[in-house]
Amino acid sequence: MLLEGKADSRCSTFITPMFLILITAFAAAVSGSFSLDGDKEVLMHLKSFIEEQNRVNRGRYVEWNQRSSNPCDWHGVLCSNGGARIIGLDLSDSKISGNIFNNFSALTELQYLDLSKNTLNGPVLDDLNRCHNLMYLNLSHNILEGELNLTGLTSLEKLDLSTNRFQGEVKFSLPEFCHRLVVANLSGNSFSGRLDYFDGCSNLQYLDLSSNSFGGNIWTGFARLIEFSLSGNYVTESVTASCFKENCSLQVLDLSENKFHGEVPVEISNCKNLVTLNLWGNDFSGPIPSVLGSVSTLEGLLLGNNRFSRVIPESLLNLKNLALLDLSKNSFGGEVQEIFGRFKWLKSLALHGNSYTDGLLSSGIHKLTNMSRLDLSYNNFSGGLPVEISRILGLEFLILAYNQFTGDIPFEYGDLSNLQVLDLSFNGLSGSIPASLGNLRSLLWLMLANNSLTGEIPLELGNCTSLLWLNLANNQLSGKFPLDLTNIGRNPNPTFESNRKRKLMNVGPTECLVAKRLLNMDYSPLRFVYTIFTMKTCRSIWDRLLKGYGFFQICAGGSLVREYMVSGFLQLSGNQITGDIPSDIGEMQHLSVLDFGSNEFSGEMPIELEKLSLLVLNVSGNRFSGRIPTEIGNIKCLQDLDLSQNNFSGIFPEELSKLTDLSNFNISFNPFIAGRIPVTGQLATFGKESFLGNPLLQIPNFILDGQLSPPSLSPPPPPPPSKSNDESEFWKALLTGYGCGMPFGVAMLCFTFRKREPNWFVTIVDGIHEWKAKRLLKRKLARRI
Repeated sequence: MLLEGKADSRCSTFITPMFLILITAFAAAVSGSFSLDGDKEVLMHLKSFIEEQNRVNRGRYVEWNQRSSNPCDWHGVLCSNGGARIIGLDLSDSKISGNIFNNFSALTELQYLDLSKNTLNGPVLDDLNRCHNLMYLNLSHNILEGELNLTGLTSLEKLDLSTNRFQGEVKFSLPEFCHRLVVANLSGNSFSGRLDYFDGCSNLQYLDLSSNSFGGNIWTGFARLIEFSLSGNYVTESVTASCFKENCSLQVLDLSENKFHGEVPVEISNCKNLVTLNLWGNDFSGPIPSVLGSVSTLEGLLLGNNRFSRVIPESLLNLKNLALLDLSKNSFGGEVQEIFGRFKWLKSLALHGNSYTDGLLSSGIHKLTNMSRLDLSYNNFSGGLPVEISRILGLEFLILAYNQFTGDIPFEYGDLSNLQVLDLSFNGLSGSIPASLGNLRSLLWLMLANNSLTGEIPLELGNCTSLLWLNLANNQLSGKFPLDLTNIGRNPNPTFESNRKRKLMNVGPTECLVAKRLLNMDYSPLRFVYTIFTMKTCRSIWDRLLKGYGFFQICAGGSLVREYMVSGFLQLSGNQITGDIPSDIGEMQHLSVLDFGSNEFSGEMPIELEKLSLLVLNVSGNRFSGRIPTEIGNIKCLQDLDLSQNNFSGIFPEELSKLTDLSNFNISFNPFIAGRIPVTGQLATFGKESFLGNPLLQIPNFILDGQLSPPSLSPPPPPPPSKSNDESEFWKALLTGYGCGMPFGVAMLCFTFRKREPNWFVTIVDGIHEWKAKRLLKRKLARRI
């Protein structure tokens, strides 16, 4: 026992100091991990992680720990008062791609995290779910995907997951206890499931569920919110009176682009603070509720693309704050209702997509002097364009496209000095383009395509220094390209700055349809816009266009660096314009689409084209001659190049192989081009249709044989069997015929291509290709035997 006691005493004497040392070390480690130094170490790991995934384009996080060792001084880092801990991290728009960092939870005091506007992909890892102090989380505008679990973020007040690829049911994605949540933006994903989950979010005020896959029943508790958007889903039931209780606090209600049906309940008037009501794009029917006239706060009323009855309630004239009225696509016909001319305070009126035939003047619309936007497109109006519209001096958007208007364009339209959009395309207009349009110094879009306009392009249009988007295609315009026209779009900044300084009117579905048409998405580089054109993204794109911010990246002239830039277009195709293209076209720095196809242009292509940030260059169906400029190979982001049906000559420039972004290429029917098409690179990926009608041009066999890429390298085949006497005689006869017939053939080619009727030549060339392919196949079979 004594020995045991001594042993215990010795053990105790030995363990106590060691235990204290271990405890001290552990405490120091824990203290380090819960300190500014520990947070700094996490940020350095984060920096290394991001840089490893992004070796070229990088954001300002690369500056961390360079000028200062204190993380509180670093860009995007927010510290608590006194600088004890890191509580916020803003890495938005930092050019970050790849997977999301897997150790944010080590920043144990993190309350604010913004990773928006990057290209983060893959799933959100469970680590983020352990950031229990997070109050603000923004992952919007990435390409994150999969199901989401944020059930542990019980402190969240503001959550933005918009414009990603998340899916699954909401109840498994949001905090288990969401009583602190005030703002939730889940738009632009693939979320589904029930909506009554939000009953538990007692402090929720702003909820955006637009552009998802929600269906079934609507959540009846939405009226206690301030803003609620369910736009672009698949909800099919009717909206019942129980949705709108007397304590309705809604200011914005957006149920557009669903499948709601039935009548709008009169109880909607219980929402006395309603500012915007958007029911566009459903199957509502019956009368427009007259009780809406009692909601004096209404500023925007969008009822288009439904089946409402034609009668417009007189009570709506009581809405003295109403600025935007959209009754488009409701199958209204006959004359325009007289009541519209009595909305004296209205700023935007959209009646497009109906079947109106008359009544523009009798309705008194032209007397609405406060109007800034008027859209009467896609109707059946005929006769001359109403001159009286020129009295609405505040007009900024005049859209009369897709009607049956005839006659001249009134020169009085040149008095509308505030116009930013004038769209008269797809009518039956004739006569010349009035020179007075050159007075429109704020004009951004001029759309006169698909009419029967004649005469020359007025040089006065060169005074429109804001004009970035000009479409005169498919008319009967003639004369030369006026040198002054290269001045358009030189200085749009005054218009853009004006739009940036003032609050622009709320964008509705009308502007979305207009934006699609004005952007002219027939061209491959712009077609992608259709895939992202939800109501929300449309509003964003339209806003960026009017303020002069690019919404997709293009290359500056001669550079590989891609930037968000304003990109304009000049479309003159389908006319009878003659002469050459002036070299000053290289000064049109905002030009990204140049379409001169199917005209009578001649001369050589100006080498100054290389200065432009072009995505599309189409000069097909003209009479251009001389060499193809090698400088075109310097237009790094060019995606669509069409040089077909011209008289280009000389050696084909191999520099065009540097155009690695090309998705469409055509050089067919330029019979005087010689040289060869490279067997590697981008040009080798196009089919034989891109090279037809060029007898002097050497084209790789794998293209002529219809393969998509060069065949793999293999040992050379054995020599072919010797030709028979009959075959030798055949080639002698063929060569003799070729030598005698070549002068006649060249003459016929020149005559044919000037007339632009090469169908017979296509047939012959295709026949030769087919004959060669069969002959090659026979040789291969012979070798196998």
